[in-house]
Amino acid sequence: MSGPARPTGDTGSTAPTALRDRGAAPVVRGPLPDAPRFPEPPGTAGRWARDLWMGMRFALVGGREGMLRTSLTALGVGFGVAVLLLAAAVPNLISGREDRNHSRAHEYTSASEGEIAPGERTVLLVPRSTQFRGEWVTGTVLHAEGGDPALPPGITEVPAPGTMVVSPALRDLLDSPDAPLLTPRIPYEPSGVIADEGLSEPNELLWYAGDPGIAERIDDEDDTVYRVDAFGVASESQPLHPVLLLLLVVGCVVLLLPVGAFIATAVRLGGERRDRRLAALRLLGTDIRATHRIAAGEALAGALVGLLVGAVVFLLGRNLLAELRVFGFSAFPGDAVPAPSIALVVVIGVPVAAVVVTLQAMRRIAVEPLGVVRTSTPRRRRLWWRLLPPIAGLALLLPLALSGSEEPQIGTAQVWQIAVGIVLLLVGATAVLPWLVEALTGRVRGGPVPFQLAMRRLQLDSGSASRAVSGVTIAVAGAIALQTFLTGIAGQFALETGASEGSPSLVVSGGAPRDAANPLEGTERLEEVPGVTGVLGYASQQLPRADDPEIWTGVTVAECEVLVQLLGTQDCVDGAVYLANREDGHLSVAPGDSLNLSVEYDALSGDLLDTEVELWTIPADAPVVSMDGENGIGYLTTGVFTTPAALDPGRISHVTFEAQLYTEPGVPDIAEHVRNAVLDVGSRFHVFESSPTLYNDEFDNIRRALYAGAVIVMILIGGSMAISTLEQMRERRRLLSVLVAFGTPRSTLAASVLWQTALPVGLGLLIAMVGGVGLGAILLTMVGGSAVFDIPSLLVMTAAGAGVILGATLIGMPSLYRMMRPQGLRTE
Repeated sequence: MSGPARPTGDTGSTAPTALRDRGAAPVVRGPLPDAPRFPEPPGTAGRWARDLWMGMRFALVGGREGMLRTSLTALGVGFGVAVLLLAAAVPNLISGREDRNHSRAHEYTSASEGEIAPGERTVLLVPRSTQFRGEWVTGTVLHAEGGDPALPPGITEVPAPGTMVVSPALRDLLDSPDAPLLTPRIPYEPSGVIADEGLSEPNELLWYAGDPGIAERIDDEDDTVYRVDAFGVASESQPLHPVLLLLLVVGCVVLLLPVGAFIATAVRLGGERRDRRLAALRLLGTDIRATHRIAAGEALAGALVGLLVGAVVFLLGRNLLAELRVFGFSAFPGDAVPAPSIALVVVIGVPVAAVVVTLQAMRRIAVEPLGVVRTSTPRRRRLWWRLLPPIAGLALLLPLALSGSEEPQIGTAQVWQIAVGIVLLLVGATAVLPWLVEALTGRVRGGPVPFQLAMRRLQLDSGSASRAVSGVTIAVAGAIALQTFLTGIAGQFALETGASEGSPSLVVSGGAPRDAANPLEGTERLEEVPGVTGVLGYASQQLPRADDPEIWTGVTVAECEVLVQLLGTQDCVDGAVYLANREDGHLSVAPGDSLNLSVEYDALSGDLLDTEVELWTIPADAPVVSMDGENGIGYLTTGVFTTPAALDPGRISHVTFEAQLYTEPGVPDIAEHVRNAVLDVGSRFHVFESSPTLYNDEFDNIRRALYAGAVIVMILIGGSMAISTLEQMRERRRLLSVLVAFGTPRSTLAASVLWQTALPVGLGLLIAMVGGVGLGAILLTMVGGSAVFDIPSLLVMTAAGAGVILGATLIGMPSLYRMMRPQGLRTE
């Protein structure tokens, strides 16, 4: 049976319709002529650029949630970047200060010796310095000998006679109600202000005065007048002591490492919401690696915005350098310019670190089309690899610690070795923290409801809480190590004065006038100062033995009532002579030895000059007494102690008058009144507060600078912790709203947040104390010192770290209560 023939035009083609009817038609290979052309798949670089750009777009234009998350990330990164830029500016701050000091320095050439002949450029000057409430007030009296005198920077002419130009800080002080305490020591009328280029720092107290009278005092041996013809002497800088160099390396590492930890934490904010969005992208067909790159792009956007925020914060913050003074330090904003090489590392390193940290974090997350596997029970953390960084750090530090050298040779290689070793040890301490939190919370059962909620949250996700505390752990561990090292080496740069709690509170010291009838007459003037209850005045000088000029001893002349208190002897009579020595000391003179009273030496070089010898012989029956220190009076040298009847202090060349003052406690500005009183004594004197210990200036400056840096880091800790806490609460807003809707009291949820913070903090601070003390002991072993643990300081630093975290958590409580509203259940 056959049907009608099929029309040939119905199919629009004359080709055979049955398979057997088809001939060997050519196979068409390649695209049809009218088919659309798809672009070639991008290469590796193209895929990275495409996915990173997509992630950045999600972060910047992804709605209010995306902008809020990016803003929080940018703030966290911005604080860290600002601190890093400030650290990068420290070399320029130091060099700027040194350049300013060098620009106003001059050669100390005595005018009386005529080393520089008077001329058009020469200037006579006399330095004048005093202290006011612990701050140095530095001044110089000038007189131009020619028509074109050399001038220090900051002034355009020598001030008129009787007038002075002052720094802005000194001008403000002289305009304040406290000026009457200072003006007696600066008897000149302010007539101008010193420009910034003439100051070492904005808060410096400096003045230049004009006084032609100093030309008449060139030959006055009691007041050295200098002649200079140029300012701007570049003195050769002395190499830093190896122990102080090690202290600087340790300080820089332990202060900057927490900044990196906070930046790494900030770029991981908003992880849970980001992962849910990535799951939606997986549902649309995006592969695993692409989602990781998109997540890295979001972190990159926050890091780039954070760079801008950090630059703005740095530019605004450096303007405060002139206004603020932290541990005695201030700086001109113009000197706070980051070193280009370090700034380039920051600009490149922060975005790269954001991408690397995000990719590393995404390795633990399986983002699938139907959800994020991280919401299930995570795989248990392993401990073995977390111990590798501290072991590597010990391997770098122990060879230096076991070398047995008390003064280590620290070169470039050793600096890097020490820095990397410290970084590995501190990073290793934070790497152990998540494992310890997980191991402990996994075994906790029962307890109050807030405690159970907190433990359950930590059991499900302890990583976020551990990361938030990691920066604090590093900061506290580094601070403890630094404090331990400082305490251990302080003895190498300290001088014990022998003063104690019952010691005189003020010490007056200065050269007695050459024409003074009695160098001890200043005692009566000091006794008249209100608030002074007792004065121990004496004249002293170092004198050589007549038979051996290389052997010197101290000679102290005082009345009997003063010697009784200084030496503790009770048999003093007018004309008595004693040889005083400490139990572990050695006397360089003996009864019957003769001393040379007429000693002259060059005031600039310190070389001993040939002069006529004037002998004085120690009596053969002079007893030897022990200076046991029970009187609590410090600043005393061993040697000869005598009364004026046995040795007239006026016979001693360049004798020094010294006095130790007992004062009434609580009398305000007693030191300033004493400084004003010594002006009537007739020579230049220094008044300083008695202290049991005097520290080396370089050591003290480095220590104060490190403390100032620690304050800045603690401020960063507080700001970053507050941002991290707010973000964690924002992530849990929906969960908190559900719990409140089911009747959970808000106080219970607030307490659970505190418990959730308390456990990681406690474990982190415990690790910080152990790691910090251990690191400090290793560093002390490098310099041949023994570990000295200042327990109160360790507790204070640990409490400061805990207080910062607690404060940051409390700051987030108002936001927590706002998030626990029914509106938090709404979703899109």
